[in-house]
Amino acid sequence: MANKTHPTGAEKAIGSFSPKLVSLTDDVLFGDVWERSALSKRDRSLATITALIALRASEQLPFHLKKGVENGLTQEEIVELITHMAFYSGWPSAMSAIAVAKKVFEEE
Repeated sequence: MANKTHPTGAEKAIGSFSPKLVSLTDDVLFGDVWERSALSKRDRSLATITALIALRASEQLPFHLKKGVENGLTQEEIVELITHMAFYSGWPSAMSAIAVAKKVFEEE
């Protein structure tokens, strides 16, 4: 697991239940893949949010919507992305994603 003074999100969510998945999330996904220089973090956020919409993985969306904003995406861009994805991943996936996004942005 990541050696930090504060537990990571993965540690808080599933730490003792699945330590290997926490390690892969923290060390490989966020410690390596997200740090590669060929894509900006903004572009990685855009790709990740797009994939989550297409997969209807709305449990993961709140974290990545917030991360996308931290990485330079605007609310307007995210709403436009979700609208665009309605035609590529299906109306239900876009409607689910926009409901999550609305809730996330209203909480901010």
